Amino acid sequence: MARSERDVIDFAAMERELRGSIEAERRYERENEAKLRAASQRVNYNQFRDLVLSSHLKPLEKKDRDGAPRKQPWNLVAPSN
Repeated sequence: MARSERDVIDFAAMERELRGSIEAERRYERENEAKLRAASQRVNYNQFRDLVLSSHLKPLEKKDRDGAPRKQPWNLVAPSN
């Protein structure tokens, strides 16, 4: 039996589609949680929108804030530690 081109499975395309679906599901869950938090805080529309749009951001850890070397080449007046 001869196999036609439509019988060949493109695993790379399937994997890309799966990764895209997984990322879309994660984004949906993250944004939905942000919407529920914003609704429980009873914020106005602009605050609600900002909370949902920034749901992908993660807070800085203490090690990221304290003791990290400051790199401000654009500000020559700032003291270097």
